[in-house]
Amino acid sequence: MDYLQYFDIFDEIDREEPPRKRKFYKKRFDPFTLEEKDFRMKYRFSKVYMRKIVKLVQRDIELQASGGGLSVELQVCTALRTWARQEVQDDAADIHGLSQQSITNICRRVALALASKAAQFICMPSTLEEQEQVVSGFKNICGFKQVIGAIDCTHIKIKKFGGDSAQYYINRKGFSSLNVQVVCDAQLKIRDIVAHWRGSTHDARIFRESQIRQRFENGEFHGRLLGDSGYGLTNYLFTPVQNPRTAKEKSYNKSHILTRNTIERCFGVWKQRFRCLLLGFSVSLENVKLYIVALAILHNIAIEMNEGIDFLEPVISEDNGDQQVLREGLDSRSGQETRRLFIETQF
Repeated sequence: MDYLQYFDIFDEIDREEPPRKRKFYKKRFDPFTLEEKDFRMKYRFSKVYMRKIVKLVQRDIELQASGGGLSVELQVCTALRTWARQEVQDDAADIHGLSQQSITNICRRVALALASKAAQFICMPSTLEEQEQVVSGFKNICGFKQVIGAIDCTHIKIKKFGGDSAQYYINRKGFSSLNVQVVCDAQLKIRDIVAHWRGSTHDARIFRESQIRQRFENGEFHGRLLGDSGYGLTNYLFTPVQNPRTAKEKSYNKSHILTRNTIERCFGVWKQRFRCLLLGFSVSLENVKLYIVALAILHNIAIEMNEGIDFLEPVISEDNGDQQVLREGLDSRSGQETRRLFIETQF
């Protein structure tokens, strides 16, 4: 039967391998081809700053060129644009000729490289000379002496997630967040950061269980912190006087507010540079914690390089006034006496 030969032909067709799908690479955009002004508007930083970051993380994120490996320059520019402009990852991917998954991988890769250098860029002044320099910076604001840092917490919005612990991330304002503790100096550099506490946690508890508190307890620093009324008064952390009566107490409070305002300005500038800190993250909780530390490092490098933010929209600092409750038992007796003597002799 001749028609049986057709079955043999069909078998041969079935055994043939399908044609190999050809890889297609999107055309990738080189950000450094932009004029300096356009580059700064789109990426929020100068080319000089970008090249410094590229050099800093180059060994950590360099990929092989074969197989479509991405250049370090493109990875750094992509990550910083995503964080600074709070762009949807799909949009950032289209702009740079990358896939959405590539953007996710790039941001994590760059953040890991930066976070590994946290000890180099986020640190309290160690030597006596460095501490005196920081103290002098605060004193120049309005004469408040012996201040080595201003401390406060800020909420970074995160996406909602399920599980038994989800409720503990909802802060007093009703949205899910991480409550991030920061100590800054008079130049708005972040000197210490704690970025893992859930949004419902009170500022005072975060400080009470932090390493920076233990370091002050151990007498590592020749100076003290300034905090708002949400913190307990101690020898090394001064808070405002509640219901000031004398002229000296009022003068102390005025000077305290003006000096401590550096931390509010620090938060404002930090969130102005990186809109994702202001508008929130939609990535995993693990990545949020990582990104916060990486962005603190980028903020400090920008300050060291005098990267201006005049062309950006101002950010109004959040009001933490409703943290100033339940003060009973927060203030130590030695702290009250130390502050009283300080006010009497300095104001």
